[in-house]
Amino acid sequence: MHTSPARGQQLSCGQRVVIIGTSGTGKSTLARALAARLGVEAVELDALFWGPKWTETPLDEFRARVAAALAGEGWVVDGNYSKARDLIWPRTQTLLWLDYRFSVVLWRLTRRTLLRVVLREPLWEGNRESLRTLFSRNSIVVWMLRTYAKYRRTFPGELADPRYAHMTVVRLRSPRATRRWLAALPTSSADRTPLPASRAEDHTT
Repeated sequence: MHTSPARGQQLSCGQRVVIIGTSGTGKSTLARALAARLGVEAVELDALFWGPKWTETPLDEFRARVAAALAGEGWVVDGNYSKARDLIWPRTQTLLWLDYRFSVVLWRLTRRTLLRVVLREPLWEGNRESLRTLFSRNSIVVWMLRTYAKYRRTFPGELADPRYAHMTVVRLRSPRATRRWLAALPTSSADRTPLPASRAEDHTT
């Protein structure tokens, strides 16, 4: 079932949530905020996939890591890895698709990448983004350019698969809509964490 959040509407997303969307939409930021709100673990698939020096984890090992991370009854997963989808989506209660305008995603991703380069921010397994990788064919920006239209084209059909009819699918078309959706969740005593303002500009579609 596809739903869209209404202003002032209080929602429930269950305890097992998946966040998908192209690079730069803020999946990991939202996952951490939502996991804190729900009192469950945030699982970043990139952290399970990438090894030191940007080496890819072998498929069997990656799938084993995903299965172990999702062994509990509650989690928020972010990532688009189709190679592990059969381990994740069948147990998912709510799927959030961050489907923002191209200009919004490009701006957010470029800014994030440049900040990581300047600040030498360590990522998974000590990996760092650099100017060399930024302007290479393996750049995260290039990856976004390659996949933005592809995801918009393929996700609707994949989400319509009868195997995933049990999921509530929420398609969020702007950072503002995402903040509104998060704010509409019941506030628990565990956390009242909003999305950081620096990652949640007011852009509408």
